[in-house]
Amino acid sequence: MPSLRSHGRAGRNMKADINVVPYIDVMLVLLVIFMVTAPLITPGLINLPSVGQASEVPATPLEVQISEDGQVALRMREAGATLQDIPRDQLISQVRQRITAETPVVIAADGKVPYETVVKVMDELRSNGVTRLGLLVDQSGGANQTTTATAPTATKPASGR
Repeated sequence: MPSLRSHGRAGRNMKADINVVPYIDVMLVLLVIFMVTAPLITPGLINLPSVGQASEVPATPLEVQISEDGQVALRMREAGATLQDIPRDQLISQVRQRITAETPVVIAADGKVPYETVVKVMDELRSNGVTRLGLLVDQSGGANQTTTATAPTATKPASGR
């Protein structure tokens, strides 16, 4: 007579393993679905501005130049115009004398000028009514090349003061 095991079942042992074959099949089907649909999904495109795409300023701007040592100078961006050094505390009064509501103002700062200094000048101009403000950039990317201004846009005066 055969021996009785597992509650009366003859010769049959309980299996304690997990059958992973169905899981592998499901994973392979999902992999195929993702491989087919991935090329069809187009990522969102973001056009970041670059210096090479800076537009020309339509009007003759007033240039505020900040040198490496923090000195400020002004000039109109016209042929033959010369820079006139001015004290920092007279910047706003000198700018107001030289511009109209339609005159853009561009800031040209030496590459070694601290960012904080440039931002302070921009904030000072903006908070005193200069609405068309931009930065002068080198479009060629090299030294000793011609520079052009980024198109100044109307900005809101700084708030929170």
